[in-house]
Amino acid sequence: MNPFRRNVLKSATGAGVVAVAVAAGLLKPGQAMAAWNKAAFESKNVSDVMKNLGVSSPADSKDITIKAPDIAENGAVVPVEVTSNIPGTTRIAILAEKNASPLVGNFNLSNGALGFISTRIKMGQTSLVRAVVNAGGKSYTAAKEVKVTIGGCGG
Repeated sequence: MNPFRRNVLKSATGAGVVAVAVAAGLLKPGQAMAAWNKAAFESKNVSDVMKNLGVSSPADSKDITIKAPDIAENGAVVPVEVTSNIPGTTRIAILAEKNASPLVGNFNLSNGALGFISTRIKMGQTSLVRAVVNAGGKSYTAAKEVKVTIGGCGG
């Protein structure tokens, strides 16, 4: 069988299942879309990001671990893992402080989800990668410097 034909059939079947779920009222289109904090993502500096995320004076925490390379050979694809060992973690935000738009990810966690995020981010230059964690109504932060040798944001 032609692999292209097989992929088209798989895609059509998947789209059909989603359409039936929406038509039956089992899935609302808004449920499939993540919440969007436009003001925070469009902020041009860290203090504005923090304000738009509703974070004021976060405490430094050793219970937050950021795993990222010390030197990123390509700023277009920088792997970052954030682990929060703070009980009741409800949100993890990742910022690349010297990016034109510092907020690169904002992840809401619920129902006792493990405080762990793994993603790849884009960095324009060497800067701190900062994780901001909300837990128990308080905010905590940790940072790690990542040196970028080839810029990813237009560099």
